[in-house]
Amino acid sequence: MSKGIKTLLIVLVIAAVLGFWVKGKYNGLVTLDEGVKQAWSQVQNDYQRRADLIPNLVATVQGAANFEKSTLEGVIQARANATRPEINADNLLNDPQAFQKFQQAQDNLGAALGRLMVVVEKYPELKANQNFLDLQTQLEGTENRITVARRRFNEAVQGYNTTQRSFPTVVFANMFGFAQKPYFEASAQAQEVPKVDFGGNK
Repeated sequence: MSKGIKTLLIVLVIAAVLGFWVKGKYNGLVTLDEGVKQAWSQVQNDYQRRADLIPNLVATVQGAANFEKSTLEGVIQARANATRPEINADNLLNDPQAFQKFQQAQDNLGAALGRLMVVVEKYPELKANQNFLDLQTQLEGTENRITVARRRFNEAVQGYNTTQRSFPTVVFANMFGFAQKPYFEASAQAQEVPKVDFGGNK
C-alpha cells in the first residue's frame, strides 16, 4: 500500500469520526431544542386556559352591583393585549425582544387579575356566588400551573443554552441555526397568585 493511499485512508477515518461526532452533537441539540419547544407549548396552553376563564369571570363580576368599572376594564384590556392576533407565540423563542414583550403582556394580565381579586373582597354577594367561586378556584389552579410550566420551561432552556454555548459545540451550533433561547423572567408581582382567601370559605 502506497504512502498516498495510507494518508488518504487516515484522512477518511478522521473525517468519518469527526462526522459521527458532529452528528451526535447536532442530534443532541435537536433533542434539547425540541424539549424547549415542548415546555414552551405547555406554557402557552396554560396561558390560554387562563385567558379562556376571563370572559366568564368578567361576566359574573359584572353582575355585582356597582362593581368598580376601572378594575374590570383593566382586566379586559390586559387580556386583549396578551392575546393579540398578531402575536405568534411559536416564533417568540427565536426573537428575545418579542419574547420579552409577550411575557410583559402576560405579567400585566396576571397583575390585573390580582387587583380584581382584591377588589372582590368588598362585595359579599360575589364571595357567596357559587359560579364565581368555581371560576376563582379554576383561576387559582391555572395560575399555579403557569408557575410550574414557566419553571420547567426555564429548566429546559438552561439545559439547551448550556450545551449550545459549550466548546466545541458552539463552533458549529450557530452555523446550523442553534441560537440561544430566552429565559422567562417574571416580575415579583406577576408571580403572585391572585388572592383567594375569601371569608365565605372559612
